[in-house]
Amino acid sequence: MAENPKKLVRSLTKRGPHRVLRGDLALAGQPGVVFTPESGFGLPAVAFGHGWLTGSAGYRKTLEHLASWGIVAAAPDTARGPVPSHRGFAVDLAATLDICVGVRLGPGNISVHPDKLAFAGHGMGASAAVLAAANRDVAAVAALYPAPTSPRAESVAGRVSAPLLVVGDGQDATSVDSDARSLYEAAGDTALLRIVPDAHRDGLGEGRYLYKALGATGSDRGTQHVTRALLTGFLLSALTGDGTYDAFTDPDAEIPGTLTHPADDPQTSPATALRQTSQLLRT
Repeated sequence: MAENPKKLVRSLTKRGPHRVLRGDLALAGQPGVVFTPESGFGLPAVAFGHGWLTGSAGYRKTLEHLASWGIVAAAPDTARGPVPSHRGFAVDLAATLDICVGVRLGPGNISVHPDKLAFAGHGMGASAAVLAAANRDVAAVAALYPAPTSPRAESVAGRVSAPLLVVGDGQDATSVDSDARSLYEAAGDTALLRIVPDAHRDGLGEGRYLYKALGATGSDRGTQHVTRALLTGFLLSALTGDGTYDAFTDPDAEIPGTLTHPADDPQTSPATALRQTSQLLRT
């Protein structure tokens, strides 16, 4: 049974109950990292795609956060240059999931269930996650502040059969750097849009100094806390079937700090939405 969303968000912004282990995907032939709970068999897993001009190190705390809640979180460390191959990055995300399923992790007491898999990512990595999901069946996809790629994620979104969480910020409707709304509209009935008015689309990454020098906002703790809660709750609901977190996959559920589609409500201006969601997080 689903719990109160406000209580769940407060809980999910904090680290979970599991001790976290770190591994190196390069040992299995794929540059990247993997974070796991200390032990467990048949665990859910997510392959996470980084944003432009970043790498897996820029999402270490997010990956650790997911692992602390019982989710194996792996991230390929490819496509880090200024002109990356988005198709190639999508292939690397799929290969990362193959490693998670096919290799016994940790000291041999950690395994991943083949039916509890997800793609997720931020910015460029969010759209790459959708590209990957269009060619491989998974149980869930999460696109966090998706950015344009080539090919565009919208062009294949209709082929994604899994539940798709799309997260955007309050400036998404007027930004040329975000594909959140267009991706949501292209995906159809499988998609759920969450707008976080108080978020900065570049803020999920940690210590992204080069990207910041090029005009990005840089690391933002508020964005990280709300986004990690949304991602963790969505994956726990979609991958584990735990009804406690069903609000995160329910498009009608009100999640503190978010709006489902503020453009649909003419009474809710961006400034009003910002005040309302900020108040929810404080109370």
